[in-house]
Amino acid sequence: MRLRFLLWTVAVLLLTACSIEKKAKKAFLYEKFQTSIDLYKKILAKNPNNGKANYFVAESFRQSNRIKDAEAYYAKAGGKGIDKDSVQFYYAEALKANGKYAEAKQVMSTLANETTIPGLKDRAKAQVDGISYIEKLEAKTNFYKIKNLELINTPSSEYSPVFLNNELYFTSSRGKDRIYEATGTPFTDIYKVTSRGANVDIATVAPMPAGINSESINDGCITFSPDGKTMVFAKGNSGKRKGTEDVDLYISRFRNNVWSEPVMININQPNAWDSSPAFSPDGRTLYFSSNRKGGYGGDDIYSAQMDSRGRFSKPRNLGPEINTPGNELFPYVAEDMKLYFSSDGHPGYGGLDLFVVKRLNGKNTIENLGQPMNSTGDDFGLFLFRPDRGFYTSNREGGKGDDDIYTFINEDPNLKVVNYYLQGITYTKDKEDQLVLLPNTKVSLLDGKGEIMQDFVTGNDGKFLFRVYENEDYTLMGQTDGYLMKREGYTTKGKSVDVTTLKELLTTITLDTIVVLDKIEINKIFPLENIYYNFARWEIREDAAKELNNLVQLLIDNPEIKIELGSHTDSVDTESYNLDLSQRRANAAVQYIIQHGISPDRIVAKGYGESKPIARNTNPDGTDNPVGRQKNRRTEFKILGISAIPKTLETEDGFDEDKYFKTDGN
Repeated sequence: MRLRFLLWTVAVLLLTACSIEKKAKKAFLYEKFQTSIDLYKKILAKNPNNGKANYFVAESFRQSNRIKDAEAYYAKAGGKGIDKDSVQFYYAEALKANGKYAEAKQVMSTLANETTIPGLKDRAKAQVDGISYIEKLEAKTNFYKIKNLELINTPSSEYSPVFLNNELYFTSSRGKDRIYEATGTPFTDIYKVTSRGANVDIATVAPMPAGINSESINDGCITFSPDGKTMVFAKGNSGKRKGTEDVDLYISRFRNNVWSEPVMININQPNAWDSSPAFSPDGRTLYFSSNRKGGYGGDDIYSAQMDSRGRFSKPRNLGPEINTPGNELFPYVAEDMKLYFSSDGHPGYGGLDLFVVKRLNGKNTIENLGQPMNSTGDDFGLFLFRPDRGFYTSNREGGKGDDDIYTFINEDPNLKVVNYYLQGITYTKDKEDQLVLLPNTKVSLLDGKGEIMQDFVTGNDGKFLFRVYENEDYTLMGQTDGYLMKREGYTTKGKSVDVTTLKELLTTITLDTIVVLDKIEINKIFPLENIYYNFARWEIREDAAKELNNLVQLLIDNPEIKIELGSHTDSVDTESYNLDLSQRRANAAVQYIIQHGISPDRIVAKGYGESKPIARNTNPDGTDNPVGRQKNRRTEFKILGISAIPKTLETEDGFDEDKYFKTDGN
């Protein structure tokens, strides 16, 4: 009887253990990480060395952004089906997050030498180098001073501060009872409080209205256009099977003194986490973080252009210079166009660190902001309300709660901020060759590599404005329906100011230019500059090749046109000789263009000899006119035909404001 009772007890215990493990696995699969932790800890209470239970507790802590708490569990993690190299990597990450740099470096070094997984080997090497970088960073002078914004922080979480029109917006889990099972913390809402810089009036703290905030859903990470009338924020994580599967970005407009019903922006991707949005200072570019497929690691930073109608272009990944195999989040672009972001992939102290991208002579360098801005905890969500001071978030030791909001000031005595802008006007020419305004023209700013940095669609005044950097070469590209797309070079080299002569903290320099587009017309003739040949020869010289390359680009940019390339001579020698020479020159130029990728059926060679002068070859008294002869020795192209290839200023995958918002005159 006693043996039967013991067997029954053992069976019950085994069934109970199996039931707990089954529930724990299910919770983990559904990303209910806190529930998973609680259940696996029951198993560990009876068997502290259970490798799989330790693994899933560690993973649950890590995936719910609590990697510090994962250290002891990764140390005991293991078992069949569990990749030991990944365990070692994250164990070292947990050690680093807890400030145990020497131990973390040793584990990473061993992993880098022993693992056969190429990607993991590279990441481990990068982490070893990163710890060495931090050791060197400690030797540099740091001018940042920080302070916990105690009035606003609570034992709950406060994060992602944004300052606008004397109001501080932030996200918090205060006052919420229902628990989000992934993190074991309450759901979050967006709040605002009246503030003069860092001086908050705590009596004015209030949640954003219903519709922006939602019950039992995490609302947070907000950004505003410069005029405060457009808001983009993140919403999601209901924990339910129906509805949004993850976090998405929503847009709302302030009209008639109320915020419109938020709608999802179509730059979101199903099954992806899209969050931490931030408008550029001009309000035309939205930066955000996403873990969508096709990135370089976990969470990557992307950008999308927004036009005047509220439509967004296809998101662009900022590339491997910014994004790493780790996580890059919480982008923020300051008034001087420096990009700040948080990352656990670039060399840091542990968890998320704050970084700044500095641009000099067309090249970017990424700098860790160092201590005290960064810590072994997560440091993120930076926002400047003045060039030398602002807010950010940290969950470092010594705070009032989970995530706290801090204020900071940069006391660098040599801090001077210079903003360079390039403003211009788009024109065309009338029949008298006079400049006239050309409205509704898309102008793009390209960097020295030919990559688009910014777009601008002009209004009725034809004006455009770009933020540029000193000592860089750019290309301006203009396009609108019915006109040739055109590229023009512009440089800021030699146009910068000496910062040592400046007295103010902030200086703005505005540069001027114009872009002139030509209307597409049949038989319209365009001269080509600097197409020269050696005497009595037709081979393409190096200086002529540069100009012909521009024509190749024009034909690529304007695939709808077919042209004739015409060559002309002066009246030296016989008409037949000049006609033959001009045809040979035209043929050589056309062959060069075809060899550079233009279809032969789009271009025709025509030699005109001396038959179509545009200036006198001789003076009225019969003497030679060298200036006139030079003008006659020219190369031109003429538009022969226009095919029906549609051109449009519509942005790819655009968000159409008119679909969601009615025009009310505001």
